[in-house]
Amino acid sequence: MLDHLSLQCDDVDASAGFYTRVFAACGVRELMRHESPGGAVVGLCGADSFPRLWLGSAVDTGVRPVHLAIQAPTREAVDAAFTEARATGAEVLHEPRIWPEYHPGYYAVFVRDPDGNNVEAVHHTFPS
Repeated sequence: MLDHLSLQCDDVDASAGFYTRVFAACGVRELMRHESPGGAVVGLCGADSFPRLWLGSAVDTGVRPVHLAIQAPTREAVDAAFTEARATGAEVLHEPRIWPEYHPGYYAVFVRDPDGNNVEAVHHTFPS
């Protein structure tokens, strides 16, 4: 359903570094980068090599941060995102755990990115 999402960043390079480091275990990597009149624009992708997360310079300031959930291939990838987020000094909103209120196999961690957005790494385990 979601094709792509764009986030406005105070420091595009810092945000790109955060996402590619913290969510590397989820397959997030930088796919492309170009300069625009407002500064760098970075396209991040996952395993499908399609730029689904775009980072650009902040234009609209004072707006509410967004919530972004990045799909993790395993629970270990969620744990790795948690470890990397702590290593970067990011605020950890919720440590990795099962969230049964969403569904019994919903395993996630929630952290703040450099621009204050609530970013989640989530793995879904469904009964077979």
